[in-house]
Amino acid sequence: MELAIAVALAPTIALIIYIYQKDRYDREPIHLLARLFIFGALTVIPVYFIEKILAELNIFSGLASAAYTAFIVAGLTEEYFKRLVVIKIAFKDKSYNEKLDGIVYCVFSALGFATIENIMYVIFGPSNFIYTGVTRGIFAVPAHMLFGVTMGYYLSLSKYADADNTRVLNYNKSFYVPVLLHGIYNFILMSGLNNLMFVFAAFVIYLWNANLKKLNQYVKESRTNNPGI
Repeated sequence: MELAIAVALAPTIALIIYIYQKDRYDREPIHLLARLFIFGALTVIPVYFIEKILAELNIFSGLASAAYTAFIVAGLTEEYFKRLVVIKIAFKDKSYNEKLDGIVYCVFSALGFATIENIMYVIFGPSNFIYTGVTRGIFAVPAHMLFGVTMGYYLSLSKYADADNTRVLNYNKSFYVPVLLHGIYNFILMSGLNNLMFVFAAFVIYLWNANLKKLNQYVKESRTNNPGI
């Protein structure tokens, strides 16, 4: 049991360290990050019940059923609650004083959710928990982080927008773009089409490339805004 939990927690610890060191020019309060992580983890509870209800409403079959599960049951529900945590806890906090903060906050909320989800998969999933933990550690947990990067990127564009229409546009994009990315990720895996594995590999590369660019853009701005640190 201890080994299984360690395997499940390893990717979260690695990604938290990665994101935290990116925020080295203007560190966020530990207590705020802890709250985001804990409440992100707690969203597993409402997500479980809502996903269960939505799954029972799935009247489709084949690829349509996979799309419904990927985009609505999983993508829409999970990204809604992960984002809600950030909106309620951090969006108006005085510590949210630069664009990079939005990414950090969303990633911590996302990793809170991903941690509990990963523990459940590793402990209650297939008997080979090492294989499950390693594959999810390479793909699923980092994917949640990357969806969080996208979410935080647009949330900060909204918070620091000059025009109302731009503010509203990016506020909405901070929700539906992660939902779309999450849905595409899940749909490829749920489709059951083996020839889509090449598409999956390309999509994962795209997620990393696009989101690292977003992250590094805000890291550069943070360094510029805090030259003495």
